Amino acid sequence: MDASLLGWQLLYILPVAILTNDFFLSQFWIRTFASKTDKDLWIGVSLAAGATLIIVTLVGATGLLATWSGVFDPTNPEQSGSVAFFYLIEQLPAWTVGFVLLMVIALSTAAFDSLQSAMVSTFSNDFCRNKLNIWFIRGAVILIIFPVVVLALKAPSILQIYLISDLVSASTIPVLVIGLSNRFYWWRGFEVIVGGLGGIFTVFLFGTIYYGNALDGAKLILLENGLYANDWSAFGAFVAAPFGGLLWGFGACALRLAALWVLAKVKGHRFDALDRPAYLDRRIEGDSDADPTAALVVVDNKGKFF
Repeated sequence: MDASLLGWQLLYILPVAILTNDFFLSQFWIRTFASKTDKDLWIGVSLAAGATLIIVTLVGATGLLATWSGVFDPTNPEQSGSVAFFYLIEQLPAWTVGFVLLMVIALSTAAFDSLQSAMVSTFSNDFCRNKLNIWFIRGAVILIIFPVVVLALKAPSILQIYLISDLVSASTIPVLVIGLSNRFYWWRGFEVIVGGLGGIFTVFLFGTIYYGNALDGAKLILLENGLYANDWSAFGAFVAAPFGGLLWGFGACALRLAALWVLAKVKGHRFDALDRPAYLDRRIEGDSDADPTAALVVVDNKGKFF
């Protein structure tokens, strides 16, 4: 079987889409914050990564098996590569189909349960600051599920919904994770917002140039042609989103710093936007071996937008 253009493109698209989307999901952050120590986090992440690697490898190999066995023909326009796995399942014994259904239901309910827990936690802690009864929030999450199910049933392709969320996360996450490093203490929420929106706008610009009109450029944001357009549109979108977001983010940072510098000159104040925060250099004396929390510095730092 000869290599295809899409196959080479997916070597870039899938790692970018999956990695940034995992950063975008609250349930992954909840597990991070729930870890007592860094060692516990490393152990949990390593076990999960190993199990995920095995499962994804086995599931991904089914597409190759479907092609090699002849049940899926890549040259047949009536067959879609996104359902090659199901073409293979149709040829297997009934007990195999039952096992696959059991695994799919288990994985789906586990992911759905994690998503619901993340929604409750995020809304309760981040939006309501734990001032609203938790049962009201849980009830609201249940009510939200109904339109989500309707949307999933009405959507022409569930893959398209995933691709849209992947494109949004690919635009937002690169500029967001920069602020997680202490080396970029001067990074602010302004850069994250501008960078995220700028990444989406860059996809529109790329689509407009690639297709030659603004309408198709706007449609590229929704990835209406999916991954199987047999051109460079999807690949270009996933290149434009993260790199465009970073360019817009650093441009916004330069603009913000320039505005603060001018404002400091006008008001006669010292320009302190690049000053290193004191909490990064603060240390607490104590025997960290005897008490793991003795060397920790508790900082009430909620971040700044500008």
